[in-house]
Formats: sequence, structure tokens, C-alpha cells
Amino acid sequence: MTTAAGLPAWMRRIADAATGAWAAQAGQWPTPDDSARESAVLMLFGETDGRPDVLLIERAAGLRSHAGQAAFPGGGAEPDDGGPVGTALRECAEETGVDPTGVEVIATLPPLWLSVSNYSVTPVLAWWREPCEVRVADPAEVASVHRVPVSELTDPAHRLQVRYPSGYTGPAFRASGLLIWGFTAGVLSTLFDAAGIAEPWDRTLVEPMPTGPGLIREGRGGS
Repeated sequence: MTTAAGLPAWMRRIADAATGAWAAQAGQWPTPDDSARESAVLMLFGETDGRPDVLLIERAAGLRSHAGQAAFPGGGAEPDDGGPVGTALRECAEETGVDPTGVEVIATLPPLWLSVSNYSVTPVLAWWREPCEVRVADPAEVASVHRVPVSELTDPAHRLQVRYPSGYTGPAFRASGLLIWGFTAGVLSTLFDAAGIAEPWDRTLVEPMPTGPGLIREGRGGS
């Protein structure tokens, strides 16, 4: 793992939040029980032409769980992974073609429970020091790969909430023509709040939970 030294100022704020204020805010999330399957996701932040971004995938429509949703690269743990960092890096490489040697892990965050699929998900925060071309490396699991600008995610005009059938509402983002909601949006929203880079936004803008693909392109139904 690396320290905040040598990181851009914006990334230092995110790194500091992940190792400080994040833990307090993440404590509001449900904690996994012993039956949950271990998994990890890679929260990979980088820059494109000096513009901060984060790597997200659109999960394939044929998957059994979370089909079509926007997500961080990641998945279930394997015996040879050696822990959450190994899982996150392996899954990211398998799904998007990212070269792990160009990735610097900053922090392993407390595991969060994804109740709908009973996964214990460990977010691994990383800095993309040496970016490479990304692609759909595993079409069976990934429909598309996106480097989403952080500026779009923090723009109040791109924020809203999604209402679930239970009545619960959670944060969502419209960025790069995509709708990001659910677990991924919740993690990003919590991290941006903790880092102090979120801007005030209209929480009265609420849409029903998408019933089709989870990552909705503009002009494609479900929102």
C-alpha cells in the first residue's frame, strides 16, 4: 500500500477520507454476517488529461445478480488471492484489462454487506499511477467499461435519489450519459461526503428504482 505522498491534491483528500472519516460514515451500513461470501471491489481513481476520474463497469445483462448495473470492477474471492487486495486487482484485470503493476493501493476499507446477494464487499481504494487502455476483457461479465469524470459525479445537476420498492431512497448519479445507483452510488456518495468534495444537491429529485438494466443510458427506459 502507498501513502498520500506524491498524490494529486484531490486524491489526497479522498485518501485521507478513506482512512479517517469514511470509517465513521461507513459504520452506518449493515455489517456482514458469517454466511456472507467474501468479495472485493477496486475503487480505482486516476486522471485523463489532468481530469480526475473513476473506473466503472456496466455488468453484463445475463448475470444472475446485479445484471446491467453500474459497478466498481470486482467480484468473489478466490483461495489464491491472498486477501481483498488480491481479489480486487485480479477481478479488475480480468474484467477491464487493467495492468495491476500500474495501480497503487492506498487503503482497504471496512467490509460492507450487500444484502440482496449476501456478499461481504471490501472496497479497495487505489490510485492509477500508470493508466493503460481499458476494454471489455470478459464479455460474459462486463457489457462496457467507463472512466467517469469525478466532476460529473459531484456536479449537483447530475445527482438525484432512487426510491426502492421498500420505500427507502438512496443516492444516484447521472454521469457521462449513465445512471449509477445502488451499492456503487452509495459508496461514492459516502466517500465524496467524507472527502468534503460533494456539493449541495437537490435531494427532493427522486426517481423509481430502474426495473431494467441498472446502468441506464440516456434515452433508454427504466427511469
